Parts: sequence; C-alpha cells; structure tokens
Amino acid sequence: MWSWLANRVLRNRMAMLIAVGIITVFMGYMATRVEMNYKHGGLLPETDSAYVEYQRFLHTFAEDGNVLVIGTQGGQLYTPANFGAWYELGRSLHSIRGVDSVFSEAHLYELIRDDSLKRFKVQPVMRKAPANAAEMDSLLAHIRSLPFYDGLLYNDSSKASLMMVFVNAKLFNTDERRTVVAEIEDQVEAFHDRTGLDMHVSGLPWIRVKSTNLVKAEMPLFMALSMFVCGLLLLLFFRSWRVMWICMGVVGVSVVWSFGAMALLGYKISILQSVIAPLVIVTGVPNCVFLINAYHYEFVRHGNQIKSLQRVISRVGAAAFMTNATTAVGFTTFCLTSSDTLIEFGWIATIGIMVLWALSMLLIPTLFSYMPPPSVKHLSHLDRRWLDRTVEWIVRSSKESRPMIYAITALCSVVACIGILRLKDESRIVDDLPADNPVLTDLRFFEANFHGVMPLEIVVDTRKKGGALKDAALKRIENLEDTLRTYPQFSRPISVADAVKFTKQAFYGGNPEKYALLNSSEKTFILPYLDGANAKESMTKAFIDSTRSTTRVTVQMADVGTTRMNDLLVRLRAQVDSIFDPGKYTVTMTGTSVVFLKGSSYMVTNLITSLFWAIVIIVALMALLFSSARILLVALIPNMIPLFFTAGLMGFLHIPIKPSTMLVFGIALGIAVDNAIHFLARYRLELRLTGNDLQRSVDHATREVSVGIIYTSVVLLAGFSLFAFSHFGGIQALGVLTSITLLVAMLTNLLVLPSLLLSLNQRIISRSFQEPLLVILDEDEDIDLTELKLEMPTPVPSNGISEAEGTNWAVDPSERK
Repeated sequence: MWSWLANRVLRNRMAMLIAVGIITVFMGYMATRVEMNYKHGGLLPETDSAYVEYQRFLHTFAEDGNVLVIGTQGGQLYTPANFGAWYELGRSLHSIRGVDSVFSEAHLYELIRDDSLKRFKVQPVMRKAPANAAEMDSLLAHIRSLPFYDGLLYNDSSKASLMMVFVNAKLFNTDERRTVVAEIEDQVEAFHDRTGLDMHVSGLPWIRVKSTNLVKAEMPLFMALSMFVCGLLLLLFFRSWRVMWICMGVVGVSVVWSFGAMALLGYKISILQSVIAPLVIVTGVPNCVFLINAYHYEFVRHGNQIKSLQRVISRVGAAAFMTNATTAVGFTTFCLTSSDTLIEFGWIATIGIMVLWALSMLLIPTLFSYMPPPSVKHLSHLDRRWLDRTVEWIVRSSKESRPMIYAITALCSVVACIGILRLKDESRIVDDLPADNPVLTDLRFFEANFHGVMPLEIVVDTRKKGGALKDAALKRIENLEDTLRTYPQFSRPISVADAVKFTKQAFYGGNPEKYALLNSSEKTFILPYLDGANAKESMTKAFIDSTRSTTRVTVQMADVGTTRMNDLLVRLRAQVDSIFDPGKYTVTMTGTSVVFLKGSSYMVTNLITSLFWAIVIIVALMALLFSSARILLVALIPNMIPLFFTAGLMGFLHIPIKPSTMLVFGIALGIAVDNAIHFLARYRLELRLTGNDLQRSVDHATREVSVGIIYTSVVLLAGFSLFAFSHFGGIQALGVLTSITLLVAMLTNLLVLPSLLLSLNQRIISRSFQEPLLVILDEDEDIDLTELKLEMPTPVPSNGISEAEGTNWAVDPSERK
C-alpha cells in the first residue's frame, strides 16, 4: 500500500499541491470565523445532578454570577466631593450598554410607607450629591440606619465601600463584553484620577473577561515563539534555510487546518484550546525531522533523489502513522469523557496531529522533489561526531552499567512513590492567573473586607405553595443566616427573611430597632402593605419563586480551593439538615462556586479515566505491532516510570492535582511511547538481519534510533518549555511538567529499554514478535545506517535513467537498487 501511495503522490505532485492549496484557503477562511469562548463552565455534563440543579436555579432566579464589584477603602470617600464623585460614577456606569443596575452606598433604596394606598414605595436614599459636611454626615447616618445594607455594601470597621454593578448575562457571553468592561475600566480610572482613592474591581464577569483577554494576547505570541524556536532548531540541525521553511510551512498549514476544523465543528477558543497551535507545531516538527533524516540517509546511500523521496513514503509511512497515532491517542481519550471542554480539546488536537502526519507525508516529498538534491553542507548533520560520542556512551552504559541503571531507576521510583503519597487534589477558580496579577490582588481585597465574591446559593423548597413566607420557614432561614455568619469564608448572607425585616423597619418609619421578623400581631396590619406592592416594589421578588414555595439564600464566598470548599460544604450540609427537616424541606446548595467544585473534581476523575484508556489503547496498538505480551511489558516499563517520576515530583513541590496538571500524563505518554515503538521496530529488524544475535541487535538498534530520539526530544523539550512563560498557571504546569516527563522518558528509553532487552535476552523473544501482524519498517529494503559514510557522492551520468527519476548520485553505482 505504501509503495502504491508513494508512486501516486510523486506522479501527481502538482495536483496534490493544488488540492492542498485550495483546502488551505478554505480552512484559512473558516479559521478567521473561530470565536472566543466567553461562557463560564463547560466542565460538567448536562446530566450531572449539580449541573441540573444549577440550571433549575437559573430558570427560577436567573443568573447568579453577573455581578461586577468595585471597591475602595478609607474615610476619604466620605467627603462631599468624593462621595459625590462616587455617586456620579454609579450614574455613568448605569448608562453603559450592558449594565442593568448599580447599587452602592450612594445608590441604595429604602421603603416609604404610604398609608393612603396601603403599600410601600421604593425611593432612593440619595437623590443628589451632598453639598457640605453637614449633609454628608446626615446622609451617612441615614445609610447606617439601614441594617439591610450593612456588610453588603459597606464594611464599617474597615471603612471599605463596595459598588455592585449588575451586568447583562447574555451580553457577557458574547464578544461585546470586552467593550463594556473597557468602558467600566475607563470610568473607574477616571474616578481614581479625580479622587486619588485606590480602586479595586472584581467579580466573575471581570475575572472571565480578563482571563479571556490574556488568552487572546498569548495565543499569537506562543504560536510565533513556537514557530521561531522550532525553526531555529531545524536550521541548527540541517543547516538549510530551505529545509526550515518547508518544514515550518507544513506545520503552519496544519495549524490553519486545525483552526478551520474548530470552526467547522462549531467549537470556540477556550484557555485549553489556546494551546492547540503551539501544540501542533511542537509535535509536528519532530515528524519533519524524522522524514528529512530518512530522506538524507537514503540519498547518501544511492544518490537518487526521487528514489529517496519515494522510499520516505513507502518505508517510513507506516512507522510515522503509528507514532502519530499513539501521540494522538493521548488526546483522543479525552473524547471518552463527558466534559465538553475536554471533548472539544481532544478532537481538535487529534485532528491537528493526524492532519499534520498526512500533510507531512504529502508535502515534504512533493516539495523536495522540485528542489535541487541536498548539498554537502545540507548533509553534514549526518556527521554527528558529538552525537556519536553520546551514542557510544549510551551503548556502553546499557552493556556495562546495567546494575547502576536499575539501581538509579529503582531509587527514583521509590522516591516518586513517596512523593505521590503527598499529592493533593486542589483547584481554585482563579488558579490559572499569576500571583502578581491585578485580578488576584483585587480579589484579595474583597476577600479581606467582604469575605469574597464567588457566588454560593442555598435554595430552600418548602414543598408548599406560599410556604416560603410562613413563620416556620422564615425563622429557619434566619437561623441558617446566623449559622453562615459563623464562617469567615462567607460574606453576609441575604434572603427573603432580610426583605421581610426591611419591610417591617419601613413600616415603623425606618426605625433600625424594628429590623426583625414579623410577629403574629404585626402581620394583621403589615401584610396588606405587602400584598399591595407591585412586582417592581416588592422586596421579596428577587428571593422567592412565583408560587412562593421556593426561596434562596445568597452568600458570596472566598476562593478557598476545592479541598477546603468541599470540607466546608460537607460541614454546612450537616448543619442545614439540622435546621431544615429533610422530610419537610428540600435544600440544595448550588451556584457558580458549587458548579466549579463539582466540575473540577469531575474533570480530574475523567482525566484519570482517559489516562487509563490511553494506556489500554496504546497497549493495543503496540500489541498489533509486536504481538508479544513480554515485549509489551518491557516497552511499558520505561514509559510508565516518567509518569510516576513526574507525579512524585508534583508531590514534593506541592503542585496539586487539578485539570491542568492531569492533562500532562496522557499527552506525555502518547508522545513518549513513540520512542519505544521506533526502538523495538528497529530491534526486531536487526534480529532478522543479524540472525537472531540479541546483543548485536540491541547494539545496532541503540545506535540507529538514539540520534532520532535525541533530536526529536530536543525539539519537544524546547517547544513545551515555552509554555513555562505563560501567564496562566495551568499552561505553565502543562509545559514544565510535560517537558520533565519527556526528558525522563528520553533517558529511560535510551538506557532502561536497551538494558532490559539485554538482561532478559531470550526470555522475551517469541516467534510472534519476530513475525508481526503489522510491519512498520520495510525489512527487505531497510538500510543499515551505521554503515553510512559521509563522503559526498559524486555526480555520475544518468545511465539511461529518465529525468523524471531525478538527479542520480552514487557512492558506488553498483549499489543502486
């Protein structure tokens, strides 16, 4: 099949190039239509109970994470000029399209009793800016007489004040939100310039926009850096601008196709999807290195350019396919999860890798067929003197120092196991942002003064129509609020009970001492005022459903991490059940914080499952290649050790288990096992060529594949190391941990694998191994690369060979096949 494909590719070169060009133009157009993902979440499947409860909450009470908070601190705010500026800031923000409402100490409301209409009227506390200190003091005293807002809009003890900006949830799931946030930022900056007060901005909408902006800024940067670093390495390896530009062109086209596929599938760019471009580049360049090395080795042997290119496809195509397939498996298994985020990332990464394989097999032989044959300079990389010394050390070590290799490997494995025992599962909503990012600095301000901005909702279903306003339910809700106040991680809670208290205070002329629940005698003359209130004036509207059977208790919380949050919710659940009899009430805890906790835990579990399936599928592919359980075990040992090593290192360095760190293992395993496939395929071939001389076979295989492993590993390490410069902790972890894993995998495949083959000797060689189901190297025509000499072939007459076959070079014309 591969010989047939090689002939078709080289005989239809122009048609192939035109077809690829047309598809690339189309994919490029589609790539311009890829949008950013502005929606929060996507970690839980739609059937998960936490997701179902959250959607039910949204249907009943609308969005919970649509509040952007602006804060400042200090007594300087409470001067007529500055408080007037605070008032004007709120009015300016309210006029921005996408802002629904604004609440602060300068924009709060009170209820006024209207006896003539038997209802309460809602009116602003402040209608104009205070003109002098006396008016400011009077206004401030009035605000402090309204306990409903205490701890919600201000913290009297720390002199911190907060402005809530409610934004349109639907608009903030589109690209327009960037404009809204920019306008808000300009207004806040103008207030700072006018008053000199330090300003802090936070809330989920703000965090989401800032994170997305970082993604958009980093994506082209890392794509350019990946192209530059990989191009530089290609230039150093092959000393040819032509080789570099062709290879970078191939990976560039692959990136375009990947983003085109993203648009065709309707996927959007998330933090995870943003690494697709550099990932395709980094994993694609080793493909090019592999193919061009094969081309140069072939050309030096017999000097026929077209024949060399034909053999690149016919003899290397299957091996390249299998190594790319195993790499893709590390990503494809993400599609076996139920997380939309992982599924989308898995499909696009898989498509990108396999498209890259197909394009490299088509374009590299085709483009080089139009180029002059390689010169002495271009082939000089084959004279690998410094690499020869490295390879000799590897061969000698696997022969003479196996006990030392085993001892070091065993010691590292034991230490790694100790480190694994210290691993912790921990994620935060703002985990990926750097510690010095202003978003984190501002978040800490709100956690210190208002105990956080992450929404937590407790929904109480009384199971009775009108039950939410019954005395028994209100008293239990008040008890729950008292319980929540004992948690330093939670902000001041607010519920329908507070609305009822606020109403009672209004009935008694704003007397703060009357801020309490209604007693039985008060209901007779206060309830008519509540029944007369319209939907806009009703304080309870935001807290109960239309049947008044279900109500909510809203609280904000600090970003304490998934471990502490889970402990808090378990403890709180026990207290909730003691307040609300589970036989009479249904109480659920939901909101963005809970969805994130469940989503993070769910994703980690799914990534562990995907790693298991990656191992199973890779073992199945290797079984197809080598048909020997003993060989499979030998191949897996040096490729599982790096995973244990990295996991242990994470434990010692206190790097927690979270989605971004769990991604490393499946990806690294899929890439690292390529080395074992190349080695064992060559080893099997050498067994046939040497008449089953095991020691010589290991020796030759080690010398043959070591250079390729080192070259490709250098490219991969350099490429993944670039992610360490990302502003996102998750992408940093992906880059650093994958680089460490691949470095260890390179060492184990170069040292441990040959050592095991030599030690186990005849015990692992079976007939099924020597007679595989699938051949990935052409054993009849394979070249013994160790016998190559770098003396440049000299041109000879074509001897009747047509120009279509290319220019002929030969070390010895009689050696031509």
